[in-house]
Amino acid sequence: MTRTDRAIPQRVVLVTGPSGAGRSTVIATLEDLGYETIDNLPLSMVPRVIDGPLLQPLALGVDVRNRDFSATRLIELIDSLTRHPDVQLEVLYMDARADVLQRRYSETRRRHPLSPDDAPMEGITQEMDILAPIRARADILIDSSDMTVHDCRAEISRLFDHGDDSHMSVSVHSFSYKRGVPRGLDVMFDCRFLTNPHWVPELRPMDGRQPEVAAHIQSDPRYDEFHERVLGLIKFLLPAHVQEGKTHLAIGFGCTGGKHRSVALTESIINALAEAGWHVSKRHRELERVGRDGGPLAKTGSGA
Repeated sequence: MTRTDRAIPQRVVLVTGPSGAGRSTVIATLEDLGYETIDNLPLSMVPRVIDGPLLQPLALGVDVRNRDFSATRLIELIDSLTRHPDVQLEVLYMDARADVLQRRYSETRRRHPLSPDDAPMEGITQEMDILAPIRARADILIDSSDMTVHDCRAEISRLFDHGDDSHMSVSVHSFSYKRGVPRGLDVMFDCRFLTNPHWVPELRPMDGRQPEVAAHIQSDPRYDEFHERVLGLIKFLLPAHVQEGKTHLAIGFGCTGGKHRSVALTESIINALAEAGWHVSKRHRELERVGRDGGPLAKTGSGA
């Protein structure tokens, strides 16, 4: 059976991230879940594999050790596969803090591929810089800093084990419109009409996960109806997507700065969907950018 013979798109998971963050564990777990897996495949070979006869979902491991690797080439590949009408692509980025990666290298006494003759931290820093554009393009980002191998395997199983329809996974993202809409969203809601905690001095330094901020947003007289309608629509859509064979749905909530309103809505919707029995994950993109969720530090704008 060739790719053009398929009634539904071929699922492809592209797994990448810094060395030592858990990519090999992910590949092994996906193989156990029934994926056809190939690790360290040269980027130039990926299109040939995709266009070949495939009967199972496919997981490809890519890192800086690939002989023709470059961030630009990988982004071009992601763009190409995203446009491919017969491919359902997900980019999974395994991340970890630099100090954690250094400790892991010290414990295993391995050499970093980018600094085989120097201290691992030099290679770790260089690799993180190289992969930064890829991290920003990821559909799913998992920080393994505080995870054991068992935790990592459990998280991957939760996200990708679709042995039955009830295992469809849902990811909910908060983001700032000023920084652009995240790639790969299926459904998106604009929260910018709700009352903005940014203009309350004591709430400005906080984010939407904190009760005081959530309470301020919920005080908007439009909040309850908006929340009820959005949650009802999502609960209506999820079973319909399951019936169509979809295994993952990405939902986004956007506001001006991605710090208060979108975060609070994401937290609330995630909790409601989890209580309803759905497999859910979340990503607060702008909080990751400023280090609040373990991501790299960066400047943030005003008007959250």
